Amino acid sequence: MKIKYLLLALTLVTVLHSCKVMSPKAYNALIAGRDSLQSRANNLESELARLQSDTARLHREMTELQRNYNSLNSNYNANSSQLTKVAGDLQKREARLREVEDILRKRDEATNALKNKLQQALLGFQQSGLSVDIRNGKVYVSLMDKLLFPSASIVIDDKGKQALKQLATVLNKEADINLAIEGHTDNQKVSNLGQIKDNWDLSVLRATSVSRYLTDVEKIDPKRITATGKGEFQPIDTAATPEARAKNRRIEIVLTPKLDELYNLIGTPAVK
Repeated sequence: MKIKYLLLALTLVTVLHSCKVMSPKAYNALIAGRDSLQSRANNLESELARLQSDTARLHREMTELQRNYNSLNSNYNANSSQLTKVAGDLQKREARLREVEDILRKRDEATNALKNKLQQALLGFQQSGLSVDIRNGKVYVSLMDKLLFPSASIVIDDKGKQALKQLATVLNKEADINLAIEGHTDNQKVSNLGQIKDNWDLSVLRATSVSRYLTDVEKIDPKRITATGKGEFQPIDTAATPEARAKNRRIEIVLTPKLDELYNLIGTPAVK
């Protein structure tokens, strides 16, 4: 509106300043100039209003963008800190994993070495029902009952003692190996064995006979030995044949390396 008033005042001053009477042509030209100026003034006012509106909008957008930037920057800093922590934790876990893998590798190497030593030491008995193999990271020495005991007996015979002596020669040099001595029977019911009532009794008493020989005669530390009876319930051959039943009547000596180092590493108390 100020521009309009200025134009009107300018027109009046121009008219009053003139001392001569204008011709119609001059008057019309003056009016046309005034109208042109008026139109330009209106356009300028419209442009001004638009620029003011755009400026206000841009201020609002800039404020919103600044707020979003601040929020993103804050989230980035928080995420960056969290990412650094996660990366640190991952490095620790990877280092721990390498330690566990190294210990397990050493265990497997020791297990294979022990198996080889036992196979060499017991080579002369492998045709008599003795075998050495590895299962689940443990060495199993399996002795069929005919190698250790007379039929239906829990007393170890001379041939069985010789096999156990060879076994003890190796184990006395391997102080970090624990022994689980398991007695196994077939599924034929026992009869006329005096104090032995069933296959549970027979399997337990044969396991303890082997344990006593190894500790009393061969001087293996009793703390390293556990004796258990499995009865008829863990057969290795389920066929109903004399050959299958002969396989199932056995003593299994399960040799397990002590894993204190591994248990300590993973924070689990070692089983005594």
